[in-house]
Amino acid sequence: MDFPDVLSASFLVAVALVSLLSNLLVLLCFLHSTEIRRQVPGVFTMNLSLCNILIAVLNMPATAAGILRRQQPFGDRWCSSVSFLETFLTANAMLSMAALSIDRWVAVVFPLSYSSKMRYKDAVVMVCYSWMHSFTFSLTALLFSWLRYSDAYASCTLQRSGGDRVKFAIFTAVFHAGSFVLSFLTLCFSYLKVLKVARFHCKRIDVITMQTLFLLVDIHPSVKQRCLAEQKRRKQRATKKVSIFIGSFVICFAPYVITRLAELLPFVDVNRRWGIISKCLTYSKAASDPFAYSLLRQQYRKVALHIVNRLLRRDLYPSSGHNSSLDTESDYCLQRIS
Repeated sequence: MDFPDVLSASFLVAVALVSLLSNLLVLLCFLHSTEIRRQVPGVFTMNLSLCNILIAVLNMPATAAGILRRQQPFGDRWCSSVSFLETFLTANAMLSMAALSIDRWVAVVFPLSYSSKMRYKDAVVMVCYSWMHSFTFSLTALLFSWLRYSDAYASCTLQRSGGDRVKFAIFTAVFHAGSFVLSFLTLCFSYLKVLKVARFHCKRIDVITMQTLFLLVDIHPSVKQRCLAEQKRRKQRATKKVSIFIGSFVICFAPYVITRLAELLPFVDVNRRWGIISKCLTYSKAASDPFAYSLLRQQYRKVALHIVNRLLRRDLYPSSGHNSSLDTESDYCLQRIS
């Protein structure tokens, strides 16, 4: 056991804790808020959070143990189960991100017909497809005994067994094309359309603002400067959000996917250090998803703060009847706000 292994394992433990706590908070917000449960994006967010929680509880500790022990940490059956879940959960999480991007595209590009184009049952159908899609690939890998421990990645994952190189190469290419590539293209299409509409609206607002500033000849120069600065921030805000959604997806998943495809070539041997780093990058996406898609939004922040405040008040005043009435009143106020 050397220092890089200890550092990698420690990083995975930290990522697992952040991912577990943040995704659990998202689920609590979903269960606590009626308004969030009624919204279509809540279905995709809940599915994504469930996948991230299972990855944090099962796959990350298994990989950390493999890094420290430098060998398969569990028995063959348990390792196959963990590998099955990893294949299923990773593909499911990617497709959930793609579904969220489609929902935002419909909401921004077709705001007047959003309720008819993106219904609750449509979201359930999309989630069911995501499950079936992921389960099909995981089951196929299980039937061909391609779910094993890989020393290059120090984890139980997809791994070729025997001499069926061609079948495994075809399966790996189709699997990543149907999960990573499909999700990436969907993200790019949806969010670039959203960015185009956002820039169009910003341009219209800028024109109106400049006309207003031109008419107000007596306005103080500092006010004009603030208006121009707000215009610049408005343009940068939309670009920043789109860059976060697409950029985080590429940074976290692309190195691992490219490595898995490159190792299909007979002359490519994956370095263990790089394999572990690419694997850790994929796991880090589970910790960043709650903040990118949920907890930084105002609606989730209000519900999350309300949940935390209730827990703190309950700990400070466990038997206070007055505190109970305050909880009821704050519940009513929160519903009014949302």
